[in-house]
Amino acid sequence: MTLLKLAIKSSLNRKASVFLTLCTIAISVMLLLSIERARQDAKSSFSNTISGTDLIVGARTGDIQLLLSSVFRIGHTNNAVSWQSYLDIREKKGVAWTIPISLGDSHKGHAVLGTDAAYFTHYRYGKKQHLAFQHGRPFHNAQEVVLGSDVANTLHYHIGQQIVISHGMGNTSFHHHNDNPMTIVGILAPTGTPVDKTLHIPLIAVEAMHEQNHKKPMMIGKKPQQSSQVEHQYGNAHNHDEGDDKPHDNHDHLHATLDSEPSDLIGTPQQITAFLMGFDSPLYTLQVRRNINMYKAEPLLAIMPGLTLRELWEMLDIVEKILLLFSIVVVLVSLLGMLTTLLATLSQRRRELAILRSVGARPAHIFALMSSEAILITFVGCLVGCILFYALLIVANPILQSQFGIGLTIGWLTNYELTLLGAIMAAGTLMGLLPAARAYFYSLADGMSIKI
Repeated sequence: MTLLKLAIKSSLNRKASVFLTLCTIAISVMLLLSIERARQDAKSSFSNTISGTDLIVGARTGDIQLLLSSVFRIGHTNNAVSWQSYLDIREKKGVAWTIPISLGDSHKGHAVLGTDAAYFTHYRYGKKQHLAFQHGRPFHNAQEVVLGSDVANTLHYHIGQQIVISHGMGNTSFHHHNDNPMTIVGILAPTGTPVDKTLHIPLIAVEAMHEQNHKKPMMIGKKPQQSSQVEHQYGNAHNHDEGDDKPHDNHDHLHATLDSEPSDLIGTPQQITAFLMGFDSPLYTLQVRRNINMYKAEPLLAIMPGLTLRELWEMLDIVEKILLLFSIVVVLVSLLGMLTTLLATLSQRRRELAILRSVGARPAHIFALMSSEAILITFVGCLVGCILFYALLIVANPILQSQFGIGLTIGWLTNYELTLLGAIMAAGTLMGLLPAARAYFYSLADGMSIKI
């Protein structure tokens, strides 16, 4: 305790240099813990871009290519899945739900995804979180669109505004579906996933926009005799019944009920890009996956998104190692700064150490004193670094979650992080041994003599 008190008083006597050393260690510890927490949580968030989905089924390409196109909206698949195959597979035993998706259109550089009402019910992200609406509601008919949060914020769209979908992916399109304007009815809450950058429209709207005769109204129901009833009920936006004095909404002529089964809609597409599947029990996953991969009607591929996401992350392993190396270098630089400070002040403290020897301090006491100062500075630096680390988490977490989809965990330090702090303490102790060893060999005469 006497050595500890002496080390504290000695450090306070050199508060300027000690304060700068503490700052460098604290900042380096904060950076190390922040980078490691972000690295781990980024990996977790990346793996949780889609959750609760057992299989993704698409045309036979590659696992990662199918994942990138269907989940991340990156690239495209060369082939598609026929609607009949989708209907056949979704009737398999153990299938709890399916979500068909159709890609290929865009709006000002943002991907447009055709789907059905099951998307808002069963699609999950993160830790099995459901999609939530920030404003509005899901689409109810074929001329309504739901926007991701980034689309609405970037393009400054609002509920009730009309937009036009363009054919093809990318920022430039030479074919716009001007005759099928879509009305914004919902804006999703931020998820930090590709959902935020996507426009969602009904599958029957995809079929309507790509029909050769765009003015032909969408039919609901299979029986031909129902056609006249549908036309009378939903009408045509451009040809109303004569004698009808009531105003008509230009978007009601495609008012096909989306809660009905997709197989009951004549306007459903001939093919889709892919579809997501969930099962009543995990036991069905491998069995159905094997059956799909051996499907005779057409070449299909079924992937497990969690497994494929891990494989994709392993391809980015070099980035992870670079981040770890960068954080380690930062800590080493701060510890070397502490070593430089202790060595630089050692020559100025030779008279102080000589006085301690003259009052009875042994060389071992001098060694212990210098080592204690290094340990004390490192410990306080780690403590302050942890405080800064949690402060940074509180400030940065909502920003990273909304902008990049990285949800940082604000909790106790993990065993790995505690191991890192222990390694820093050990490294700081080792750094303090060098000036302590030099002080040990300083003699009383050397300290009291006058240098010329």
